Amino acid sequence: MLDRNKRIKPRPERFQNCKDLFDLILTCEERVYDQVVEDLNSREQETCQPVHVVNVDIQDNHEEATLGAFLICELCQCIQHTEDMENEIDELLQEFEEKSGRAFLHTVCFY
Repeated sequence: MLDRNKRIKPRPERFQNCKDLFDLILTCEERVYDQVVEDLNSREQETCQPVHVVNVDIQDNHEEATLGAFLICELCQCIQHTEDMENEIDELLQEFEEKSGRAFLHTVCFY
């Protein structure tokens, strides 16, 4: 997996150094989810723009990574087609939890 990662990104990335604003942040490991939420909550709120942080736990092996990639892709497509993400995301995540048999973590932070 490291060889694949070397081909698709020039170096490791640190979310804490990124100042871009997002509507949705997806993580694939609870530890990373906790770090992202902690970082967002420690920042000074400037715009009060909401950002949804969602974790889909994926084991670090090729099979789980492939299945997780398809699940996340489908989730993103569904979110993209919602008319009102703010009001529909909880129900959508619940549907995906039931469909996939995985528990998702979700919280809303603000910029």
